Amino acid sequence: MAELVLFNKPYHVLSQFTDQRGDSGKPARSTLADWLTVPGVYPAGRLDYDSEGLLLLTADGALQHRIASPGLKMPKTYWVQVEGRITSDALAWLSQGVALKDGLTRPAKAMAMTEPELWPRTPPVRFRESIPTSWLALTLTEGRNRQVRRMTAAVGFPTLRLVRYRIGDWTLDSLPPGGHRTLTVNVPAPPKATRGRRTSRPPGRRRPTS
Repeated sequence: MAELVLFNKPYHVLSQFTDQRGDSGKPARSTLADWLTVPGVYPAGRLDYDSEGLLLLTADGALQHRIASPGLKMPKTYWVQVEGRITSDALAWLSQGVALKDGLTRPAKAMAMTEPELWPRTPPVRFRESIPTSWLALTLTEGRNRQVRRMTAAVGFPTLRLVRYRIGDWTLDSLPPGGHRTLTVNVPAPPKATRGRRTSRPPGRRRPTS
């Protein structure tokens, strides 16, 4: 069993407890220390400064690894407001994988959604009156730098607002911005390694990847 803190990270808060930029004479940014007083925990993964939503923290190293390790592919669902009316072609492209500068993304789950009931963002999103916006839910099993924003931009729909709603089985439900709750959880076991049978593939030929 381990303690897990679910925190709804507000916009423009760092996913860490200190800001080294303050040491250089620049204004320090808001950090987790401004919002959380739970001792001994540290983030299991990260969430960008300009993104909002679910951040998990724990003092348990095994649980932290299970949540944050890219190789263990824990799914994360984001609610994304984009510029323009998202199309079925763009959703299919996001689902199949998008070619970014650091390679092709893994297949994802992407679907249009109605605008969720969210708290007002401070500062608010800047809209262009002549261009509509829309929302989609995007579930990933990897965590590249600014991946969601790069993916939506690559298919022609720049991200305006990004809220992480779910990590694994844990969600934002009933958490206001800046709010947190602590759960006692079983440490999820890592997925069992799949032992592939020997095949007759020619030597040196790689199995196709998705």
